[in-house]
Amino acid sequence: MLYKYRALNSHGAIEKGTLEAASKAEAIGKLRAKNLLYESIVPSEQPVLSRLLKRRRESIAPTALSRLCRDLSIYLKAGISIVNAIRLAGSQYANDRKLSSFLGTIRTLVEEGKSFSVALENQSVFDIPTFFKQSIKISEDGGTLPDVLSELSRFIKEQESIKKQAKSALFYPLFIVLVSCCMVFFMMTVVVPQITGMFEQLGQELPPITRFVIGTSEFFGSYWLLMIVLIAGAIALHTTLLRINRPYRYAINRAILAVPLLGRIVMTTELARFCYMASVLMRSGVPFVQTIRLAANVQSNLVLSDIFMKASERVVEGGRFSVALQADGFRVDESFIQSIALGEETSELGDILSNLSALYFEENKDRIAIFLSLLEPVLMLFVGGAVGFIITAMMLPIFSMSLG
Repeated sequence: MLYKYRALNSHGAIEKGTLEAASKAEAIGKLRAKNLLYESIVPSEQPVLSRLLKRRRESIAPTALSRLCRDLSIYLKAGISIVNAIRLAGSQYANDRKLSSFLGTIRTLVEEGKSFSVALENQSVFDIPTFFKQSIKISEDGGTLPDVLSELSRFIKEQESIKKQAKSALFYPLFIVLVSCCMVFFMMTVVVPQITGMFEQLGQELPPITRFVIGTSEFFGSYWLLMIVLIAGAIALHTTLLRINRPYRYAINRAILAVPLLGRIVMTTELARFCYMASVLMRSGVPFVQTIRLAANVQSNLVLSDIFMKASERVVEGGRFSVALQADGFRVDESFIQSIALGEETSELGDILSNLSALYFEENKDRIAIFLSLLEPVLMLFVGGAVGFIITAMMLPIFSMSLG
């Protein structure tokens, strides 16, 4: 909720403004964190459109969250209290209004006696990942907060690095697809209709593929706007269903895992993420069942997330994790299960998970390189094939005329 305030700063000057808070008490706390003595603070009504746009809290940038975890870890390891650590971290983000407000709220709540995890849960500035909040809570209970913050910083940084590499690697193939679609659309709506007029004047019977291309061209020319609307609508519907419809997202995630090479890349990425998070939590003293569930929350693929969640339930009942992973119809990578079984037998599961994560991350880099090296020529063949088909269809009648 948005509040209007009028307050005195440390120099005795009047300051007016607005701030966002879940309650009036939180708003007062934020003003205190800024060393402001409030004279009045009242709710501010926002326009309907503004409220709709702000209904969903934005997520904190991964790079900022990673840097914040690193800084807090350093301060806490140096013996600084959590309140002072947050204050020192906040001073580094004075120019970032949103992040500064976030840290000010956290600091106020901690000063009021709440734990760091509770403060993260009660703040209303950013939408913090569930696994992050749960990891902080468990590490506070176990007295390992500095170490877990350091590990979380590395984990978040690594995940963001992988996302950036994937985006940059896919830029060129996507560019080829876009250019090829534009080229085909131009030929079908501009080039083909001009040649079609010449064929109509000659009155010659056209080959089947020529008639097919001309018919497709006429369809594009008549319904191009409708096609754009339908494609945009399909993309918007797909995106919305992925976000709000769990069965649809599950089906898409399962279909992706079934795609040769791409499915293997996705599975390896998810397993690497699971292994890294699980190893961090186990070194922090988190119970194994809780470790599985927290690490499962990090999975972006619902199929694998559900497998790990069901496996954790079987572990609670007394089963072994490696055996529980094989109970469902969908099988996880066999080498992963064998490694888990070995770790359970030798009581070195934490170290094995850590080594597996490093192995999977490295293995994925090679697979992604192979995937992209295969994707580029396939796309070039698609572009050349589409353009060649259109040109051949248009040239066949001309060749038949010259031969006749």
